[in-house]
Amino acid sequence: MKFEQLDRRMRVYETAHDHCVLPGIHMVARIDGRSFSRLTHVTEGFDAPYDARFRDCMVATLVHLVTSCGFSVLFGYTQSDELSLLFRQDESLFGRKLRKYLSVLAGEASAKFSLELGRVGVFDARISQLPDVERVVEYFRWRHEDAHRNALNGHSYWLLRRQGLDDHEATTRLQGVSVADRNEMLFRAGVNFNDVPAWQKRGIGVLWEDEPRDETDPAAPARKSPKRRAVVQYELPMKSEFDALVRGIVQRQ
Repeated sequence: MKFEQLDRRMRVYETAHDHCVLPGIHMVARIDGRSFSRLTHVTEGFDAPYDARFRDCMVATLVHLVTSCGFSVLFGYTQSDELSLLFRQDESLFGRKLRKYLSVLAGEASAKFSLELGRVGVFDARISQLPDVERVVEYFRWRHEDAHRNALNGHSYWLLRRQGLDDHEATTRLQGVSVADRNEMLFRAGVNFNDVPAWQKRGIGVLWEDEPRDETDPAAPARKSPKRRAVVQYELPMKSEFDALVRGIVQRQ
């Protein structure tokens, strides 16, 4: 059998079940760390509940995905051990084949994070296919509110751990405890949750903004469109203002 015949025969098994995202559908990727609880608290011994070095590795990975992987990404967001990417609605790379997006994104995130950390860190990936702007807003509101929940739970849990409780005892103690009571517990221990850094409670975004033109550059007026740069935003707005930020990003594309 000639190679060309064998090649055609075998490629069917790779591509027969290819799924492509329909045109006009909004795509959001969520890329999650695999076994990161062990990596952060056992292998690396990062500070708990939040560690600046881990944060910086995640931010560097997010910037890489937004700017350097060939995708048209409108907005990047990270909280905890996850990264979310909002693609342009007309993104057409790889013919919108899901298997290509998932494998490339997981590989790029794993490689960049591992280089930043100096140790292997592995990510998986999934794609949400969203029918309209409001579902995109709801997706990011969902992750944004999850960041707040994670922050409150994390600070409460690690407070109990520092007070001498083991993992099971701390987890059991927090079962059924309301948000108000967790805030009160932290406050009595000298932690005002309102003063916790915004990036811990709201996550971190990467947005595009226009670079200011250099008026002394004679070529600047001739530019048809301004250059753009990716900017890391450590203090994202809350609630309806955050919704408006995401909605505006989608509508301006």
